[in-house]
Amino acid sequence: MMRPSLFATLLCFTLLGGNLADAQKAETFQLQNDNNLKAEITNYGGIITKIIVPDRNGNFADIALGYNSVAEYQKATPYFGAIIGRFGNRIANGSFKLEGKTYNLVKNNEPNGVACHLHGGTKGFDKVVWSAKRISKNGEKGLMLARRSPDGEEGYPGNLDVTVTYWLTNSNELRIEYAASTDKATPLNLTNHSYFNLKGEGNGTILDHILSINASRFTPVNQGLIPTGELAPVGNTPFDWRTPHSIGRDIDSKHQQIVYGLGHDHNFALDKSEPESLTLAATVYEPTSGRVMEVLTTEPGIQFYSGNFLDGSLTGKKEIPYERRSGFCLETQHFPDSPNQPSFPSAILHPGDEYTSTTIYRFSTQ
Repeated sequence: MMRPSLFATLLCFTLLGGNLADAQKAETFQLQNDNNLKAEITNYGGIITKIIVPDRNGNFADIALGYNSVAEYQKATPYFGAIIGRFGNRIANGSFKLEGKTYNLVKNNEPNGVACHLHGGTKGFDKVVWSAKRISKNGEKGLMLARRSPDGEEGYPGNLDVTVTYWLTNSNELRIEYAASTDKATPLNLTNHSYFNLKGEGNGTILDHILSINASRFTPVNQGLIPTGELAPVGNTPFDWRTPHSIGRDIDSKHQQIVYGLGHDHNFALDKSEPESLTLAATVYEPTSGRVMEVLTTEPGIQFYSGNFLDGSLTGKKEIPYERRSGFCLETQHFPDSPNQPSFPSAILHPGDEYTSTTIYRFSTQ
């Protein structure tokens, strides 16, 4: 796996306010690079709790939505900043067939009244304490999180050993490296579910952010937000982000796919010359601050979600309610419902194989 080439410092301190049911202590680890960018990550759910970056005038702000304590993440969260697994996104009817056997997963989501399995279940990777280890390689410092997901957890087969490694480089990249192995064939689709607002968390909507996505096809969904199996061209639809434009431009379109998602909440099949190459997937620019975020990934897809279900009921780190569309997500991934969609890239990990995936969030200004 590739490693970043620049130095980052790592601090560790106890995160207050998190009384975990399993009595394990949660900690937050702070990464800081030579340019004073910072990222804070807790080993509860692998959650990225803060990402602090400058605007064009050198003023720093936290651009990641979230809370100040583990207790708040335990109480109510739409997956703010968390590691998602075993399978990010939805699996139709909470079931799949693998090697002649049907596996039934918990149904923990009902978009438009249609039940499905979402983001690993009721106690996915976002709701457990990971072991945390400060690491260093070739002058680099980072944070490695690890856990074993036991055979049968949330209905999935196989003992799965997972590591997620975070690096913050002096090229202003927050790099996430995933690795896993299993003793039984199992679906696996790991991602991070950070919500971003490049104006600063709690600072209005993201509708004026300018987005581009390097994809000429997307995966349309049915009423239950499950892919139909089609790879549809984005041309002449609200899903054509090949030319940058504001997130808000078509967000209330009467297009049936927008109606199903209550806005943008769709997977894009990324344009890649090599299937597993690390390539630019998306770019976001916020005009008032000048902040730019680029997303690079080895994954074949990316889910763009425009914060449609934020409704002001959750209060963030600055004691400001998160209103509708006050954050966006760009979740790098295999396609939703891949275990039930033979035409999609396979998301099955087999014994003897190693799962590896890399995603980078690169920050700059203009």
